[in-house]
Amino acid sequence: MGRVFADARRWTAEGTRLLLEGVAGLDESGFSAPSGLPGWTRGHLVAHLSSNAEALGNLVHWAATGVETPMYASTEARAAGIAKGGTMSAEALGSWLTTSAETLEKAMDRLTEEQWQHEIVTAQGRTVPAAEIPWLRAREVCVHAVDLNRGIGFAELPEDFLTTLVGEITAKRGLTELPHGRLPEVAAWLAGRPHTLADAAALGPWL
Repeated sequence: MGRVFADARRWTAEGTRLLLEGVAGLDESGFSAPSGLPGWTRGHLVAHLSSNAEALGNLVHWAATGVETPMYASTEARAAGIAKGGTMSAEALGSWLTTSAETLEKAMDRLTEEQWQHEIVTAQGRTVPAAEIPWLRAREVCVHAVDLNRGIGFAELPEDFLTTLVGEITAKRGLTELPHGRLPEVAAWLAGRPHTLADAAALGPWL
């Protein structure tokens, strides 16, 4: 467990803080307003993040016990969790987001150094050490905090998180050259989110 692991725990905490600040005070109409993701309301986005925390909690359980516990029972179950966001009350959505994040954080706190090295399988079918779980969560909470459309931008995310994110997406997209611009704008472009870069080719959404 190296630098990225320790940093990812910190980035998860920071992203969760931004998320909770972003949903604070939202009522039913606020949650039913569009998020930054096509076809998703803020309620759908919050339901996705809450379900994601529970799903990553399954991987933590797998690492702790050795009992194979997939993130989601099926793709249909994952979709159903997101769909719940369109039917739940504002109070229930806020509570689910908070409780699921706290439960995941406490579960991660209990893992030993040895358990962090146990192999688990992500929803995409990759076999990785459990030590990658904090990075998987950090990406979700940080990028989707921006997607809330509540005044949080990539510039509000930790700079070292953005540097790591840019490196990962650049590799996954197979890019060899990036447009010139400020780090938050390059990260937003790579993630397929709104940006201010001039003459940058359009990219589809990532994450």
